Amino acid sequence: MTLVAGLGIIFGTAALFVVLSGFDGLKAFSLEFTSFTDPDLKVFPKQSKTLNLSSDQRKKLNAIEGIASFSEIVQDKVLLSCEDKYLALNLKGVDAYYPQRTIDSILTYGEWMEPDLPHIVTGWGASNTLGFGIYDLTKTIRLYAPKPGKGQILSVKGAFKSMKVVNVGIFQINESLNNSMAYTSIENARYLLGLKQNQISALEIITLPNANLEDIKTELNAVFEEKIAIKNRIQLNDALYKMLNTEHVAVYLIFTLILIIAIFNIISAIVMMILHKKENLKTLFSLGADKKEIQKIFFMQGAIMTVLGGLVGLFFGITLIVLQLHFDLVMISPTLPYPVALRPLNIVIAFGTILVLGLIASRAAAWSLKKLNLTN
Repeated sequence: MTLVAGLGIIFGTAALFVVLSGFDGLKAFSLEFTSFTDPDLKVFPKQSKTLNLSSDQRKKLNAIEGIASFSEIVQDKVLLSCEDKYLALNLKGVDAYYPQRTIDSILTYGEWMEPDLPHIVTGWGASNTLGFGIYDLTKTIRLYAPKPGKGQILSVKGAFKSMKVVNVGIFQINESLNNSMAYTSIENARYLLGLKQNQISALEIITLPNANLEDIKTELNAVFEEKIAIKNRIQLNDALYKMLNTEHVAVYLIFTLILIIAIFNIISAIVMMILHKKENLKTLFSLGADKKEIQKIFFMQGAIMTVLGGLVGLFFGITLIVLQLHFDLVMISPTLPYPVALRPLNIVIAFGTILVLGLIASRAAAWSLKKLNLTN
């Protein structure tokens, strides 16, 4: 019975650690694209759709310590059409300072657009839905955007401004963005959306590695007289982060429940041992040992079983994770190994959980000695 209880602790600890490490790997894999596609800081207008950026403000932005570069963005909903097929998507106009690392990480086919030409770069989903490729001159591709203004709309043509464009590249980020976004130059976006030269939708800022983000935010508010909202990378993906953190807690609780069931083996093993050694316990009692001292013996046995089982389980769990990291034992696809992450926090969580549960179970099992009659 003791051996079974020990094996339960070993496999339970190893399983909890492996699952936590695997989920951390999946979480890092899911968030990997945000490090390439999202800036360190993004500046939005607080009360309107656009923000005026003067040449003096550009100079002040360049002078802020900690900012490596910034890119002006013009972004809004448009309609993309190709041969009587239409798709509503988010058009993102970027300037020449848009980070090259982002372009290199998302562009999978074709080229990036030229700033002075009517070029766009679409996602795989959008290009497949509308049925065009890159430099497909046999098909007419147009962008449509509502004309700003007031008054009654007299015709569909008068309500929209259009631009004939050529798709020169295809990007791949994730399923959602691949189907709902297209890139173009900021000049094309301003023309289509009817914006002036100094009007932008947002600023995307890349900071230096050791930059103080709070200090940069303070200086940005001073430059724009606090008429802006500033978000960091986590705030830009707050829904995704909340979902992943909630799933992490749910996985931990589920496997903790499984561990609790396995811990019952400790209680059973100690209770069975108390019953099996009843005659020996009577002898100890007769020699002067009270029930509290005898309880300590069985509590220590359960505690030692928990500690040793937890350490052995962690050893096996860490070994599996290290082997997966170096030898790709489990594959999601022929080219993609299952992502895992070896983090000290998971070691503390797994060992701490099994230790607390094991000590509680050992104490509960030792307390059962109170009901045992040792006087006869």
